[in-house]
Amino acid sequence: MTEALWTPSAQRIGATRMDAFRRFINQRHGLELRDYPALHQWSIDQREHFWQAIVDVFGIEFHTRPSAVLIEGAQMPSAQWFPGATLNFAEHLLRRRDDYPAVISVSEDGQRMQLTYAELAAHVAGLQQSLRAVGVGVGDRVAACLPNTWQTLVAMLATTSLGAIWSCSSPDFGTQGVIDRFGQIEPKVLLTCAGYHYAGKSIDQTAKINEILERLPSLQQLIIVPYARPEARVEDFQTPANVALWDDFYSVGGEPYFVAVPFAHPLYILYSSGTTGVPKCIIHSAGGVLLQHVKEQGLHADMGRDDCLFYYTTCGWMMWNWLVSGLALGATVVLYDGSPFYPGPQRLMDLIDDENISVFGTSAKYLAELERHAIQPRLTHRLTRLKTLLSTGSPLAASSYNYVYREIKEDLCLSSISGGTDIVSCFVISNPVLPVYRGEMQCKSLGMAVEVWNDDGQRVIGEKGELVCTRHFPAIPIGFWNDPQQEKLLATYFTQFPGVWAHGDYAEETERGSMIIHGRSDAVLNPGGVRIGTAEIYRQVEKVEQVLESIAIGQRWKDDVRVVLFVRLQDGLHLTPELEQVIRQVIRANTTPRHVPTKIVAVTDIPRTISGKIVELAVRNVVHGQPVKNTDALANPHALEQFRNRDELNS
Repeated sequence: MTEALWTPSAQRIGATRMDAFRRFINQRHGLELRDYPALHQWSIDQREHFWQAIVDVFGIEFHTRPSAVLIEGAQMPSAQWFPGATLNFAEHLLRRRDDYPAVISVSEDGQRMQLTYAELAAHVAGLQQSLRAVGVGVGDRVAACLPNTWQTLVAMLATTSLGAIWSCSSPDFGTQGVIDRFGQIEPKVLLTCAGYHYAGKSIDQTAKINEILERLPSLQQLIIVPYARPEARVEDFQTPANVALWDDFYSVGGEPYFVAVPFAHPLYILYSSGTTGVPKCIIHSAGGVLLQHVKEQGLHADMGRDDCLFYYTTCGWMMWNWLVSGLALGATVVLYDGSPFYPGPQRLMDLIDDENISVFGTSAKYLAELERHAIQPRLTHRLTRLKTLLSTGSPLAASSYNYVYREIKEDLCLSSISGGTDIVSCFVISNPVLPVYRGEMQCKSLGMAVEVWNDDGQRVIGEKGELVCTRHFPAIPIGFWNDPQQEKLLATYFTQFPGVWAHGDYAEETERGSMIIHGRSDAVLNPGGVRIGTAEIYRQVEKVEQVLESIAIGQRWKDDVRVVLFVRLQDGLHLTPELEQVIRQVIRANTTPRHVPTKIVAVTDIPRTISGKIVELAVRNVVHGQPVKNTDALANPHALEQFRNRDELNS
């Protein structure tokens, strides 16, 4: 039996909101649920009682009471949650109105802005009034291409307080990437920055913004946040729309008011990665996002009014939407704009100490980079309040689990979590009452009927298969934009197993109820008809110290598929036959002979999305001479050229 890396003490468990919730359920319903597995099973067997308990425990306020909790349809996705209820999302994030810090906004150059809850509400009230004056109302789209700053948060809250729909991308998206997203939803208002900072450089956005403006005919109002270009002027931007600078557009003050909208009213439009075509515009509901996020943060991350939440993210990644929901718990959220390694690799560790962060979120890639730089925060930082470390974006390598407990902090709930933009939340998540095991994700999220199915649609444990969710949950997206019959939605999630959500992850449920993600289903390798998750290979390659990172694909070859592994090596190293042999031996010794790559090829860069995920499908397309339809979704599209017409792949 594998030993736990961390186990919470009985005292710590008893002090968690998760354990308090279990006791609350037992008392309310006369039950004896003794542990988390029993609580989880109850939460999916009794979904109406569970989600009503979330409403009650977290004080969700309806303007109009619902007629029921759930009206079940014939099969997913046809269900109605809290029919008849009305509420406002922004109202819940602004319920606290005192002088407690609501948001701390920090840029890589050290500039810092703090707003209390009272000050945040006053900013939202002022911007809300100006948005109303230019005609923004229920159902209108307000789009933003902004860095992760306090202005972005104020704009989102002002938008959603009016019942309008918020959609955001990051300024590092290219012109086509922005148009592929916002061009589909036809925003009435666009907020953008004149320039932004990254890794010590200032990037002027003026030319790109003007290119975008030419292709957004729906636009009526442009709001410019000067940010890294304080000299920006209205005259710099060419558009028939009205143009205003941020500071001139609104005055701070007043009380915000909140438009009550139905539970299933559109709140956010988020986007799929778009690496295989035009991004899908995924619509999320006000009530579904609110309930899912207070559940995840309040129970699974054990957050409350005294906590400080940070997640390293851009505004174009769903983790930004998740991060700012911390306001609904009355917590402080920390926004960081810039490179996590500028001016040095200690930057975010410094932030934990500077702002007394208690829940810290990042990517698996970031933790691997800290280890590569031999950073030892336990020796250089206090990390006094840090109690939870969350990781997502890709499965966390076993070596990173070891690194965190060895070099960051011993008494820490380290949780690799998994979900996605599709549900703007998690299927597999953290848990403050459960142990942490190396290479495993702690548990299935409450209220989420998550299972792993084989190709025959049968549940399996201890075997690899498709991650599915068998019962409806409030955070299922309302639909895709411009998909009135939900044909695209059904085709994306419900065709593999009709009436069951198939998430596209190749996963495994362990006997103890934890989960392992082996990669994306569409990137699964299939040599000789045997399915292999790419993460299974990456976990082994990461043990080879000469290799910084890798990417594996299946190449069509002689009526079969062969595994090709591309590796990025440490600076100054070359891929020798001896090193190839080491890599193959490590993979063979810890997996199976079928996992061993037929070809190993050295590259100097590996393509990633702007949110940091490696793109196996784009590499596979290039290797097979097929087009990559949307390179603007990539942070480093030039990296793809290394995979084109490689002599090593022709023999």
